[in-house]
Amino acid sequence: MDQRYFSAVKRYITRLAKEVVPLQCTNGGPILMVQIENEYGSYGNDKSYLEALRDLWKVNGIRVPFYTADGATTSMLDAGNIKGAAIGLDPGGNENDFEVAKLANPDVPVFSSETYPGWLTYWGEKWARADTVKLKKEVEFLLQNGKSLNFYVIHGGTNFGFTAGADAFSSPAEFLPDITSYDYGAPINEQGRPTPEFFMLRNIIKKYVTYNIPDLPEPIPTIKIPVIEMKKVANLWNYKLPSVTTPQPQPMESFGQNQGLILYKTKLIGNKSGRLRIWEPHDFALVFLNGEFIDTVYRSGGKWEVVLPSSDIKDPVLEILVEGMGHLNSGQFMVDRKGITDRVTLENRTLMNWETTLMPMDDSFIEKLKATTASNSIFQKPCNFFKGNFTLAELGDVYIDMSAYKKGMVYVNGHNLGRFWNIGPQQRLFCPASWLKKGENEIIVFDFFQSDPDL
Repeated sequence: MDQRYFSAVKRYITRLAKEVVPLQCTNGGPILMVQIENEYGSYGNDKSYLEALRDLWKVNGIRVPFYTADGATTSMLDAGNIKGAAIGLDPGGNENDFEVAKLANPDVPVFSSETYPGWLTYWGEKWARADTVKLKKEVEFLLQNGKSLNFYVIHGGTNFGFTAGADAFSSPAEFLPDITSYDYGAPINEQGRPTPEFFMLRNIIKKYVTYNIPDLPEPIPTIKIPVIEMKKVANLWNYKLPSVTTPQPQPMESFGQNQGLILYKTKLIGNKSGRLRIWEPHDFALVFLNGEFIDTVYRSGGKWEVVLPSSDIKDPVLEILVEGMGHLNSGQFMVDRKGITDRVTLENRTLMNWETTLMPMDDSFIEKLKATTASNSIFQKPCNFFKGNFTLAELGDVYIDMSAYKKGMVYVNGHNLGRFWNIGPQQRLFCPASWLKKGENEIIVFDFFQSDPDL
């Protein structure tokens, strides 16, 4: 109920309601219910906030029933549900889950608001795969007992641009960033095609409905793009951008940026070499000394030190380039600033007087990309841009294979497809047909580490 937060919520819901009101089932539309909050019982216990949200929707014309969604535990439901709002369970897979919900609030309907046919995947792990035996058992139970359910998710998606989130369960230093794909192992995959899991669920549902299930639509077309010749065209250090001076490094959000890259620069006075520590890097940092790349620092695991070598320069220049890799989207650490969130020390001496440069890496930033006029030596530094063109006679969805590159992001015709990282498991980025055009198309690859183009 902090008014700084709730005033923003009010603006958002007031505007969103204009789209939702005509789509309610009471107006002939498809919206059956409105969810007040998502798993709030896992986070907080402010019932006044939940009531205020419901009142705000009502004032703006919402007349369909409301519900909350929480885990099937007594404490979560006690903190997350309010009187008169139906209970969604995340998930509700057996009789005990529904009994817990009835004890929490016997006067409202209960349903499974998140039955999981798949799961998300983090960078550096194997693809998450669904337990189809468990899923089949849960769906059979729900349908046999007349329970309503919602699949989360029925249709996989894509975290285009920088929309991929992250998790941290035990501490902010435990950082688990989501891959770009949100395919999720869903019954309908990222591109919109049915999977074997889809047909398994379809066959189960057929046994419990009295109406005819419609035939599947034609498959969404895909195309194959010929090999694209990529050329190295620029380096991040070509950009001549304004900087802001602060006594201590500040996170991106302090400067009105919440995604992309941020560069911190200072001179080393006092200690010139030794153990450099970033407190805390959010999320992936490249450290440079006098323009030379030294090492990387990654948020996860708390190993935030690199060793700076000795230098003959009187006041060596330290630069730290930080990439935000997705904000935490659940749990107790959701206040998740990006960049350097506290300070930097060298042999336990706090470094002062920083110049900060913002690099949002958004569409407008990429549009300003210019081919370098510097000597080719600048390309030996990390953070290069590669560009290629390809011609299409027909359109269709494609997957861009990034397995020959290391870490960065891809732009097709100005659209950010998302991040890639050679630690996997994802090596291909989805590009929908709607972002392609007949005739000439452009692809730009930014890679932190790649020095030479690859096809």
